[in-house]
Amino acid sequence: MSTDKACSLPSAGTVVVYRGRSGKSERNVRVLAEASGGRMVVEAIGRQGVPVRLTIKKENLRPLQPGLFD
Repeated sequence: MSTDKACSLPSAGTVVVYRGRSGKSERNVRVLAEASGGRMVVEAIGRQGVPVRLTIKKENLRPLQPGLFD
């Protein structure tokens, strides 16, 4: 099994990119905690503008690309 940068566990409070099931949709999420079974608890903005918590696989997380002011 290859070790990849995306498979490393991000620390709580880190903003990362979550790639959805289809692989086409992406959203920025904030990591809250590590869950069991290789999953992470993250917080994102829902469709109605309310923060929602999701439990997702850590393999679907990617580091945030460098921004304008980084």
